[in-house]
Amino acid sequence: MRLHTLLGRRATATLTALGLAGATTVTAGVLTGDPAQAASSLRLQYRTTETGATAGDIEPWFQVVNTGSSPASLSGVAIRYYFSADTTVPYVFTCEWAAIGCSKLSGTVGALSGGPATADHYLEVTFGSGAGSLAPGASTGDLQLRLNRQDWQQVNQANDYSFKNQTSYGASDTVTLSVNGTVVSGNDPGGTSTPPPTSPPPSGSGVLFDDFHYTGPTDPNLGAHGWSIRTGGGGPGIQGTWSANAFSFPSDSTAQGGKVMNLAATTDGTTGGTTQAEIDTVQRKFFEGTYAARVYFNDAPTTGQNGDHVNETFYTITPDDSLYSELDNEYLPNGGWGAPGPTLYTTTWYSADAMDRQTHNVISSLQGWHTLQMTVASGTVTYYVDGNVYFSTTGKYYPREKMTIDFNEWFIDLPFTGARTWNEKVNWVYYNASGALTPTQVTTAVNGYYSAGTHFTDTVPN
Repeated sequence: MRLHTLLGRRATATLTALGLAGATTVTAGVLTGDPAQAASSLRLQYRTTETGATAGDIEPWFQVVNTGSSPASLSGVAIRYYFSADTTVPYVFTCEWAAIGCSKLSGTVGALSGGPATADHYLEVTFGSGAGSLAPGASTGDLQLRLNRQDWQQVNQANDYSFKNQTSYGASDTVTLSVNGTVVSGNDPGGTSTPPPTSPPPSGSGVLFDDFHYTGPTDPNLGAHGWSIRTGGGGPGIQGTWSANAFSFPSDSTAQGGKVMNLAATTDGTTGGTTQAEIDTVQRKFFEGTYAARVYFNDAPTTGQNGDHVNETFYTITPDDSLYSELDNEYLPNGGWGAPGPTLYTTTWYSADAMDRQTHNVISSLQGWHTLQMTVASGTVTYYVDGNVYFSTTGKYYPREKMTIDFNEWFIDLPFTGARTWNEKVNWVYYNASGALTPTQVTTAVNGYYSAGTHFTDTVPN
């Protein structure tokens, strides 16, 4: 969601229900009684915040109101907004905010043939079973929606069938509302609908799996498998302290398969006495799909005094260019940047230079092993911790170009002197380009590699 409009969209607009005659009863999403009466009880109201003919995106906002005298279920209700695509580049749907909750809405973009030139595509929004029913006179409240080109180029709304420069909620004759397939509000432009596939097509192909069965940082298989240990200068953290000596690949009885990659960040409180650890894939070839890793976080150093602002990570990143993309899992056991810890920051970046990002964190210890997962599909990035959804982002924060997969451990600052060593362990990493997998699917896939004795595979095209 664009941050400059976020706060203004938290207030739900007040709607006065239309006083039309007729009543219907809807039970469990199935209309009962006279269908004509059922059709007369629901009405759609529309407005937009993007009023210009040329805009950054399409922003149709809706409210559905029950004008009847009986409760009306939202199951089976669909909204269609018609537009003319400016390009063959796909359009992406986002629910920015909804009074009833975005989780209760689904949006798909389909094609339309044989209709007017102003309506060759449509956005269809439907309600899930959890959306419930509207009491007589009640409204859904704001449904704040967005359509944008996947390449984030501007859109031309002047030739869109449903677009109106309408900044206050009111009726629209060019957006349709249907109940169980019968249009009850607005005028259908005609034509034949081509619905989207039931699941998004894979945006790529290939799988990466590695359980880090290497002998050490100089093992030739490490480079042959596409990994590079950083030894150069630069940040983050303490500049120019990256070292191959920060890596080892020991046996570990607590790890699946009994082997780990260990990242060690060491310091005596001086720049000269500091080493930091970072490893990256050489190829920048990972984009949409599912990323996962099993990582061991520490709340205290293995040796030495506690208190460092240390960062233990699993992330993806691109160069800092015009299409910059980055997805972060950063565990700060003692906090950092003036914020407390322990906490896991999950952050999706749009611009590092402008510090334009969406981030989420919870103050809670994650000492020990955890499975971190990120799914990148259909315009949404979702972060999971141990199979549970932790955070999700949409809109312009969605990655725009291929990334590398990376792990590092580094010091934000050096608050005191004295030798200490911090360790982060990585059991395995997995990537699947075919789409958004569930945590259960990831576990099944990884267990399959271990059962087959497969330590490494990479079928992701360069």
